[in-house]
Amino acid sequence: MDCHVRIRHFSALAARLGEADPAPEPEVAEAARAVVDYFERALPLHAADEDESLAPRLGPAQASALAEMTAQHREIDRLLQQLIPLWRRVAAQPEDRSAARPRLGDGAARLIEIFDAHLAREEAHIFPAVEALPADVQKQILDEMTGRRSATPG
Repeated sequence: MDCHVRIRHFSALAARLGEADPAPEPEVAEAARAVVDYFERALPLHAADEDESLAPRLGPAQASALAEMTAQHREIDRLLQQLIPLWRRVAAQPEDRSAARPRLGDGAARLIEIFDAHLAREEAHIFPAVEALPADVQKQILDEMTGRRSATPG
């Protein structure tokens, strides 16, 4: 659930980069750097958790939810390929934010839309299925997730 809180936080921060608020340029640059860092480094770990640790251990009852979530991962990846260069540009040149604002706002709105559906489905279907797994299997999943994060540099 902590990952979901972070996904929602950074998606909302990305949306604010697309708004017409009068934030000082250094704050805008820092926000853009944080969004890039999160979506390039942390989000792939969350996807790996689902694809590598959860999916193989869940039964056919979750197959539909898992297939939909995998498709959403691909859509999120495509969207991030468009947004990350924009966020990098704003991080490097926050004065250029105005020109990028419409694409930033539209892209972040779409990202939030996808994540809202993705996270809701995961919270409603996947989390309860994981909670029903034996304690030793839950521990294996947690150990794998923790190991992924400790193996990530930085």
